[in-house]
Amino acid sequence: MGDESAERRPAGELEAGVLAALWAAGGPLTPGQVQGALEMSLARTTITTILSRLYEKGTVTRVREGRGYAYTPTEDAPGLTARRMHSELAKDEDRSAVLARFVSQLNDEDERLLRSLLDGGDIAPDGGGPGFAAEESRPADGRAG
Repeated sequence: MGDESAERRPAGELEAGVLAALWAAGGPLTPGQVQGALEMSLARTTITTILSRLYEKGTVTRVREGRGYAYTPTEDAPGLTARRMHSELAKDEDRSAVLARFVSQLNDEDERLLRSLLDGGDIAPDGGGPGFAAEESRPADGRAG
């Protein structure tokens, strides 16, 4: 039953590889084009399945191209990470405990960055000087203030 010496990939590694190929492309890619861009060798059917699952999750959009589709990510890597963080936070009823635990595990640099963002400071995307304005403050219910 398959190659006994082959190790199973960690969860999410295939999706991450496919998304990295899409981000690097800067435009829509077909499953065959994703296959050519990947550093790992995967069957086109596997890539098509991964892209279909990403589409169902809302992580990519697709447009008809020939008999198939071409896919584009719905957001950049930081946006996707933020969405995943929100999704995980929404799974727990005690949001306060989750946020407190998250903040308590930040290193000093990340804590300063988060504090600056919450205070409305300008932070460059790399954590450096000016260049990245924090999003508009929103009340806890998520509505614009």
